[in-house]
Amino acid sequence: MEEKYRVLALTAVAPLAWGTTYLVTEALLPPDRPLFAAAVRALPAGLLLLAWRRRLPTGDWWWRSAVLGTLTIGLFFPLIFLAAYHLPGGLAATLQATSPLVVMAFAFGLLSERAGTGQVVGALAGLVGVALLVLRSPGGVDAVGLAAAAGSVLVSSLGFVLLKRWKPRLPADVDMVTQVSWQLVAAGVLLVPIALLVEGAPPALDLPAVAGFVWLGGVGTALAYVCWFSGLTRAPAGATALVGLLNPVVGTLLGVAVMGEVFGPVQALGTALVLGGVVAGQRRSRTRAQGSPRARLARAA
Repeated sequence: MEEKYRVLALTAVAPLAWGTTYLVTEALLPPDRPLFAAAVRALPAGLLLLAWRRRLPTGDWWWRSAVLGTLTIGLFFPLIFLAAYHLPGGLAATLQATSPLVVMAFAFGLLSERAGTGQVVGALAGLVGVALLVLRSPGGVDAVGLAAAAGSVLVSSLGFVLLKRWKPRLPADVDMVTQVSWQLVAAGVLLVPIALLVEGAPPALDLPAVAGFVWLGGVGTALAYVCWFSGLTRAPAGATALVGLLNPVVGTLLGVAVMGEVFGPVQALGTALVLGGVVAGQRRSRTRAQGSPRARLARAA
């Protein structure tokens, strides 16, 4: 039981760090440069981790790292920025809150991991809670924003489940920091030329922008992904995805504390639903193997 809560606490580091992204981006980073921001978040952090670990992929892990890095970072970062530019922030966050349900669906198809009733109920409660926290007038909705939001959920969810599926095939001496370094570098290599082509030369950075990128790259990306992937490989995929719902809670509380945003009874109810959903979803899911006749006979023996 203690191990379960240690894994939960480790996993929660990621959404707690990600919850600062909106505030840091709005307050410190150069405006309207999402691809540049995504590349700077990924590549320097990946190169530093790679220099620290001094280990390159071998065999199939060259292409697997490229696939995982593209799905969870290289495509996810630009799509989430695109959704934020084309949708009201509350709607974008609410659509992101569907991620636990999508992860559960992918986990069932690729891992034979059945989501328990508590996980499904927790995901639905969390979705309603996020909507209460952040959803406002739906004005400004367009097809590009909806497609980007849906795409960001699909690519990240697929990447998370593929990581869990491929993790047992890693060499035993490859730790999670090394694996994250491979993915960050792969994502950065993809993002840099696209950012230069679409957005042009990098903007001039002042000291606050540099501080913002150091925070997002070091804590919000390198540390967050190491913690997130570590939790993902030790717990059911659906339960881990539910912990990600802490992201909008942190963003909302920071908005209240720093930006003076309103926090009333509706937001309090939303926070309670999200936290309740996260807790409800931490029951271990069943798999097809566990429910098969052969597995039942083995357990009886």
